[in-house]
Order: sequence, then structure tokens, then C-alpha cells
Amino acid sequence: MPRQATYLCLIICTLALTGCIKRTITIHSAPEGAVAYLNDEEVGRTPATVQFTWYGKYDVRLEKDGYQTLTTVAEAKAPWYETPGIDLFAEMVPGDHHVDLQWHFDLQPTEPVDEAKLIGHGKQLRALLNQAGQTK
Repeated sequence: MPRQATYLCLIICTLALTGCIKRTITIHSAPEGAVAYLNDEEVGRTPATVQFTWYGKYDVRLEKDGYQTLTTVAEAKAPWYETPGIDLFAEMVPGDHHVDLQWHFDLQPTEPVDEAKLIGHGKQLRALLNQAGQTK
């Protein structure tokens, strides 16, 4: 019986000493204030911080008025102590641990629209459609 009590005590102590790892990604953009999406889910305006569970690739989309929408893929790379096998022991270290990945993206301004040119293209298209309708 004393041996079982010792094992039980060791298990309880081990569980009580385990640490906690908080994983976050902070998305920055230039300029700030872009609406950020991770895997098509809105996570806020940049700089935006979001918690995540799994390392790997994420679809990132940033949208801001006056700037081109940026769509790309970014990778959340695990630090060395999160390598499978090592991570088991890393999570047993007492205390809270924080992994904060920083991603930065530059947005490009949209090109100004030449309204006269746009209207000219529309008129040309209308003329072509009218000609196509007359030939049938």
C-alpha cells in the first residue's frame, strides 16, 4: 500500500507542477488599422493579437480602404522547445510560458481611378455589344 501511495503522490505532484503555454500571433501592418483575417475569420484591426493552438500555415487577408487587399500565407513556426518530444518536458516546467509570433505586412495604395478613361471603356463596350446584337 505505501508504494501505491508514493506513486499517487508523484503523479499528483507532477500534475501540480506542470506549466501552461499561451500561444499568440500578433499581426502588424503598415499602415495600421487594416481589418485582419486568419483562415477567413476576422480577428480584428491591426495590430491584432489572436490566440492559436496549432503551428503551421495560415491564410492571411488584410483589407483597408484606399489600399489593395493583401492575401497571403504565413507560417506559424514552433520554437525549438515546442518540437514534438521536447514539448512534453517543456510543458512540465512550472509557470506560465508565452509564445508570441510577430507578423508584419506592408499594404500598397490603390491606383487612382481615371473616371474619363473608365467611361470611355464603358462606351466602347456598349458599342461592341450593340454591334454583336445587330449581327444576330
